[in-house]
Amino acid sequence: MKVKILGTGCPKCKKLEKIARDVISENDIDAEIEKVTEMKDILSYNVMMTPALVIDEEVKSSGKIPNKDEILEWLK
Repeated sequence: MKVKILGTGCPKCKKLEKIARDVISENDIDAEIEKVTEMKDILSYNVMMTPALVIDEEVKSSGKIPNKDEILEWLK
């Protein structure tokens, strides 16, 4: 499974990355996390607000920080 965090490195983007890493670690999920920071790459996902969370090339969240339960549900 591939998880992407879309964002330029703002505090919210870093927080989303930490939460996603925590969920993956705490639940022994086999996933690879990639940070996407280039604006042209972020826009290729049709995301207008960051941070955004992409799981297996599907945008799950944009412009907010989902909670651990939401992220876990998407990863299952």
